[in-house]
Amino acid sequence: ESITTSQLQAQATQGIRLHHRSAPSKPFDTRRTIEANMSHAYGTKTPAPLIPAPPRPVKLAATQYAVGWDVQANVNKAEELVRKAAAQGANIILIQELFEARYFCQEQHSEYFDLAQPVEGHPTIAKMSALAAELGVVIPVSFYELAGQTRFNSLVVIDADGTNLGLYRKTHIPDGPGYQEKFYFNPGDTGFKVFDTKFCKLGVAICWDQWFPECARAMVLQGAEVLMYPTAIGSEPQDPTLNSFPHWQRTMQGHSAANLVPLVASNRIGTEEARHLDTSITFYGGSFITDNTGAVVQQASHTEEEVIVAEFDLTACRITRSSWGIFRDRRPDCYGALVTLDGKGNKRAGDI
Repeated sequence: ESITTSQLQAQATQGIRLHHRSAPSKPFDTRRTIEANMSHAYGTKTPAPLIPAPPRPVKLAATQYAVGWDVQANVNKAEELVRKAAAQGANIILIQELFEARYFCQEQHSEYFDLAQPVEGHPTIAKMSALAAELGVVIPVSFYELAGQTRFNSLVVIDADGTNLGLYRKTHIPDGPGYQEKFYFNPGDTGFKVFDTKFCKLGVAICWDQWFPECARAMVLQGAEVLMYPTAIGSEPQDPTLNSFPHWQRTMQGHSAANLVPLVASNRIGTEEARHLDTSITFYGGSFITDNTGAVVQQASHTEEEVIVAEFDLTACRITRSSWGIFRDRRPDCYGALVTLDGKGNKRAGDI
């Protein structure tokens, strides 16, 4: 019996829906769903694969917790949660942004400049390097960096043997009520980075970077198989009724879906008062992990200290990513507007 293209598409769509009902925590593979329906319609053979593709399982984790002004206590808490994640089998463990101290960017005051330290000899980086080597895990470490006369919102990625794989400096620097980062941080000069860790090629950017789709796409174009964003975000001092959490989460779900990679975001919790102004921010936590279609598969609460973990097969993710054709069908020659500030003229990239 013959079957039409529209019927095949309908069957494929139904297969996707059934998959989400029966196994919401697993990333679906549309290519295999369509192939299964094609087999049903036409019959097929089952030869051995031309090139065997062994699974590449990886467990990703996010932590979240409240911090005070005691740097050592904050770092010790980070270590405690990293150990909890490792005990659950996590391979790559994300700690929140600037976890050594409270979020000082609520206000502009020169005393906070002294929190910045150089990469070389940084005690928290040294501690996390030893911890990563002991546990055999990868740890992105966010910190306030002093470099000559400049300061950056930075991170290093520590590999599973304790090796420092390199530095990323936050590219996009916000400036608004309660989030006055331009007073403290120079714009990053490293470009977007991908780190070749023991477990995967890892793209990590920082907080405000997560609102920019160009950042996520640039990392995946460089080979990132997983995206991570350490974060500090919560209430808005100028408007206590504003809750940006759903928007914040959906934005990163979109990056995950558009690039077909798992994504991890780690945020802090608790209310932090400014030291010199009568303001405060309540950080809304909600750390989460998506699968490679943007679906949230692990979600932390808004108020509790937590560790969340999810496992993915990076081979299956790669097959799905290739099968969708997103990166095959890109047209960089048509994206000239993206490298202008005003988008004027719709120039092609080669003309700029």
